[in-house]
Amino acid sequence: MEHFHFKIYKPVGMLSQMTSGEDRQLRKKRFLSELHDFPEGLMPVGRLDEKSEGLLLLTTDGKLSDTINRSGIEKEYLAQLDGLITTEAIKEISEGITIGVFGQKYTTKPCKVTILSEPPALPDADKSLRIGKHRPTSWVSIIIKEGKFRQVRKMTAAAGFPTVRLVRVRIGEIVLGEMQPREVVITSNLLPSF
Repeated sequence: MEHFHFKIYKPVGMLSQMTSGEDRQLRKKRFLSELHDFPEGLMPVGRLDEKSEGLLLLTTDGKLSDTINRSGIEKEYLAQLDGLITTEAIKEISEGITIGVFGQKYTTKPCKVTILSEPPALPDADKSLRIGKHRPTSWVSIIIKEGKFRQVRKMTAAAGFPTVRLVRVRIGEIVLGEMQPREVVITSNLLPSF
């Protein structure tokens, strides 16, 4: 059976799903199906929350999707934080920080956190994001191998620096590169290294 694979730049304000079975959501939310005429049976490999943006992989190969989600591959995020992050907060996040996951306390696994000396070259931020309204902001790169619900946002908030913009730029060896929000690329092979 031939499978289809896509990489997209999910914009802010869109859910990481094709549609919804709830009438209420259909009236008020935006879905991936508005970006392209995708084939039946397509599923996201991992998710990005509604306010996050960046690289999202889609496939019709459920086995491949499951392999990628369970394999512990690196996912890199660029996070713009409210406030000028401290070296103490970087250490706290990188060594593992306690967050809440579905009502339970969870300590994240160690990860790589790097302060960026300059803002990254990204498309302009969505106007709905309230960036720099109160305090100066700082940028960090965070590389994790797990993917709990809203994990990166919870990690930076637990360290005292809430995320105001979050962009996933890499999954394994696949990078966002110079893609623009809403862009869709059809690929012949999703993760050649697996």
